[in-house]
Amino acid sequence: MVEKLVGARRHAALAELHGWSEVEDRDAIRKVYHFPDFAAAWGFMSRVALKAERMDHHPEWFNVYNRVEVILSTHDVEGLSERDIELAHHMDGIAPEHDR
Repeated sequence: MVEKLVGARRHAALAELHGWSEVEDRDAIRKVYHFPDFAAAWGFMSRVALKAERMDHHPEWFNVYNRVEVILSTHDVEGLSERDIELAHHMDGIAPEHDR
């Protein structure tokens, strides 16, 4: 069962992430990744999509050329959960070094 992250656990989980920020008007986190070109951005999205499908947890994202904006939130709990943190760590692990 998925639970909403609150209190000290939420604070600790967010502190582990680099470059992610809380979304102002909802319980979610956001990050923008930058790539050398469209193919690299699309490749990143493809790799994330495979992990997301295995997790049954899908990001909201927006891609224009070499930029990918990601928003993570867990709809089942209407907010941030461990699933979001896990997927954020995965994305950071495969992102270009300057976005880690």
